[in-house]
Amino acid sequence: MKKRLCLTVLLMLAALLFNAAQAAEMARIEIATVSQADNALDFVMQPVAGHVSAQIVTWTPGYVIPPEPWYEPCRITVFDEDGARLIDGAEAEVKVRGNWTTSYPKKPLRIRFGEAQSMLGLNDGAAMKNWVLLAEYKDGSMLRNKAALAIAAGLLAPDGLYAADARLVEVAINGEYMGVYLLSEHQQVNADRVNITKPKADYQGTDIGYFLEFDDYYVNEEELNRFTVSYANNARLVPYDGNDGSGRKLAGTTRGFTIKSDIYSAKQRNFIADYVDNVYRVLYHAAYRDEAYVFNDACTRIKRTTEITPREAVERAINVDSLADLYLLNEVVCDADVYLTSFFMRADFGEGGDRRLTFEAPWDFDSAMGNKNRCADAQGFYAANILFDVNDSFQSINPWLAVLMYEDWFQEIIAEKWTAAYDAGVFSRVLEMIGRDAEQYSDAFARNYDKWDNLVHNEEFAHELSPMAARCSTQQEAAAHLQWWLERRVDFLNAHWHTANRSGVK
Repeated sequence: MKKRLCLTVLLMLAALLFNAAQAAEMARIEIATVSQADNALDFVMQPVAGHVSAQIVTWTPGYVIPPEPWYEPCRITVFDEDGARLIDGAEAEVKVRGNWTTSYPKKPLRIRFGEAQSMLGLNDGAAMKNWVLLAEYKDGSMLRNKAALAIAAGLLAPDGLYAADARLVEVAINGEYMGVYLLSEHQQVNADRVNITKPKADYQGTDIGYFLEFDDYYVNEEELNRFTVSYANNARLVPYDGNDGSGRKLAGTTRGFTIKSDIYSAKQRNFIADYVDNVYRVLYHAAYRDEAYVFNDACTRIKRTTEITPREAVERAINVDSLADLYLLNEVVCDADVYLTSFFMRADFGEGGDRRLTFEAPWDFDSAMGNKNRCADAQGFYAANILFDVNDSFQSINPWLAVLMYEDWFQEIIAEKWTAAYDAGVFSRVLEMIGRDAEQYSDAFARNYDKWDNLVHNEEFAHELSPMAARCSTQQEAAAHLQWWLERRVDFLNAHWHTANRSGVK
């Protein structure tokens, strides 16, 4: 009862502030298909990812499998918030992108320009061919991905790691208004994104860069672009729950990987698969057996050594700062899919490359921060804990986030990073951004929900939402709920990870 009253008061206060706010225009992207056919909009209305429609048909009588996404030739014009034309009819191809999000009426899109374009100053104005438009259909605030990526930048940038930039835009296709989207960067190998050695076409040597996704959708990829890891023969892990695991343990599930970068041979795939498997063994032996293992010069095998400490062995195998950054990000936002997918890493065996497994390029947070019914009260430890799957049918864990969590030295690194980010205002700025965006762009958000009406009529995904998220009937209410959740979450974690509060903490 107290929670409901608190939220009601919060939403009333937020509504007063929003109504008094001065609305601003959003940047705009206008997409025009080259085709003038009556069905020219089919490319954005009809497609559903094949592996998603294959699941839907199993429980939906009479379901007709729709076409899979395809690229449609288009011309794209971009306007900034002041109406200035920044791109004028640039040639591009556009298609529906994503996994389950492709099944909703408002679909996320990928843009592939013929020539590299700078898009609204993102990533310091870097010109790129590939960009994405996230539909934010399940997130009533439409601000979770933007907020999470801003937190990611605050945590990762000091360590020279990449996190995608993002900006809200309104989109029209062939003159038809399509709503508010989040313009962001395509996750890819590039000097301005994931900066690793890119092989020349058909090169088959293993001395290249590898960009990888911990990804349960790996089964949908070509055999050359996927592999599995045994996680030290599915060795059991103690979850990090603030209570020494509460007597529980769970094996690191043999979950697959997708290779997101270019490879051209089974030799390359087998090399990176063995390498990742061995990196995890190094981590597990260090954390659970107090043993140090090191790679041979070719990075194809590991052997035990007493010449260095287990910590030093870990630091040779992974970029420890990057893992601490990704732990903190995922602990803050409590993403429902962290055990499952959209968890990225890379290693570079090219000339001058960093061979260590490095975690960066975080992605996909529309189910995070109290939207899905996970950590809905913003309390407790989540990212390295035992989690239920999306359907509440089994328990799982992200082994990469969990394996080092009881190492004192690793916790010290986490605490130092949290303290630096908190004291620098990373989290307070994001909280302010959520409120500012909701105020400034209230008219644009109203237009979006006039178009889609999926906040009130959310039957497609209401079962996934937390009770508080499901009660939100306007973007302003949803943004206020997001602020409420994130502020509570930051306060909880600050009490544990800030160095000023860690006296006696283990």
